[in-house]
Amino acid sequence: MKPIIKFCGAAGTVTGSCYWIKGDGFSFLVDCGTFQGSKSLKELNYDAFPFSPAEIDFVLLTHAHIDHSGLIPKLIREGFEGPIYATEGTRDLVSFMWPDSGYIQETEVKFLNQKREQRGRKTVEPIYTRLEGEDAAKRVTVIEYDQWIEVSENIRARFWNAGHILGAASIEIEIPINGPETKSARILFSGDLGPEHKLFHPDPDGPRHLDFLVCEATYGDRLRPALDIYSRRKRLGEEINKALKNGEGVLVIPAFSVERTQELLLDIDSLMKIGDINDSLVFLDSPLAIRATKTFASHASDLEDINASKALVGNENFIFTETVQESKRINSYANGVIIIAASGMCEAGRIRHHLKRRLWQDNTTIMMVGFQAAGTLGRLLLEGKKTVRIQGETVQVDARIVDLDIYSGHADAEGLQDWVLERLPVHGDIFLSHGEPEALAALKERLARAGLSADKIIIPALDEEFELSGQTASPKVSEKKPRLKAEAVARLDWHNDLAQLSLDIVDELEKAADEKARQKILRKLRRALDVTE
Repeated sequence: MKPIIKFCGAAGTVTGSCYWIKGDGFSFLVDCGTFQGSKSLKELNYDAFPFSPAEIDFVLLTHAHIDHSGLIPKLIREGFEGPIYATEGTRDLVSFMWPDSGYIQETEVKFLNQKREQRGRKTVEPIYTRLEGEDAAKRVTVIEYDQWIEVSENIRARFWNAGHILGAASIEIEIPINGPETKSARILFSGDLGPEHKLFHPDPDGPRHLDFLVCEATYGDRLRPALDIYSRRKRLGEEINKALKNGEGVLVIPAFSVERTQELLLDIDSLMKIGDINDSLVFLDSPLAIRATKTFASHASDLEDINASKALVGNENFIFTETVQESKRINSYANGVIIIAASGMCEAGRIRHHLKRRLWQDNTTIMMVGFQAAGTLGRLLLEGKKTVRIQGETVQVDARIVDLDIYSGHADAEGLQDWVLERLPVHGDIFLSHGEPEALAALKERLARAGLSADKIIIPALDEEFELSGQTASPKVSEKKPRLKAEAVARLDWHNDLAQLSLDIVDELEKAADEKARQKILRKLRRALDVTE
């Protein structure tokens, strides 16, 4: 049996990263992440894996972000007994990120089950619990960068610094291939690649002379202006001053707990010290982000450019709110404060409470500082929706929405192209994953213009399998249908359409001149339903 790679996630979408590699005598995963976005995508988190967890030998984990690591506790719950290989930084982060994820799932399922019971529906269980997240983190085996390790018989792996977040890695793997020409093949998984000159980390690195390459394409269709740290801080300072309006406004920043939050705190600290912004209170309202910030401070000696420890946790204007009671007290501040809360795509956590409290206020600015996947609340706000639903309630959007795309932890299209070209020669095929369809297509076209053969650049669909033979990847017909069709992976689903339709109906009813006009609208809707029946 020739080795097979199956794209069990991050295919046509930026979430759910999971690659299954199997062959004679081995079966392992690179990443096992959570799906985010539309309800159809998120439901995959509750479904069975497209493989048997008990038959997986080991997991190689590129980094701690939940869309790459978040289903590992579920993998263990369902029978996986092997080791998880990751860097020290990743181990330290997942030690509290997985329990936090389990807690969020327990909380959300409790709320969901109350609604399901009211409607007479069957209740559901969390994907995993806080305790299972804690136990899973104890299974991580730490490995160093730049050192080959024997992860299984005849299989070696080497981790390279990906420059993305603390502990992030690209993973080079050497696996046996049956065939007369080649005894082994070297595959490199990019993981998430950081941009050049990113704060805290060196530029992403990696080996040359590969047989196969799997590269992310999050920003494959986007170029960002090259900003040094001083230019970036100037832009941030301008937006903060505009948002706070001399103490009359409120700035709310949905931010990823790991890396993005720490960069923001460091820049805000610097801007306060040089007097470019006022010494306003900055609430870090996320227990996960607080833990991550303290972890970054403890790793200050491993980070580049700065002494992060004092700047991250020593500013007297920074208030870390861990308890629910502390979080609720932030509501009493009508103006003059900055609120940073997770999650970065506004999908869970305390940020949703702040948005529900502030979105309808015209003195509020919501600043997006990271990628927003299709179907997430963050993407809907960036798309200009005037009403949204949060925790079952309709919320008017009168706040100013700002997209400050200068903090991304991902390389842009040019950075991705340069990284791929630096890996040449790649003797076999190049797979593009972890991107939405437009980004994947754009990166493929860019690489083809740079001289690579378009026929050797593959964009896999969800659950698509490829047989690796020498220097060729041949599509393999799977016995099972993909869990979602390709066109359904990266677009809004009927749940999103229904939510928007509900908002539009209410809006039209409220705008109607009188009761007679409202009844006319309702009669039209009833007739439409009768037709569809």
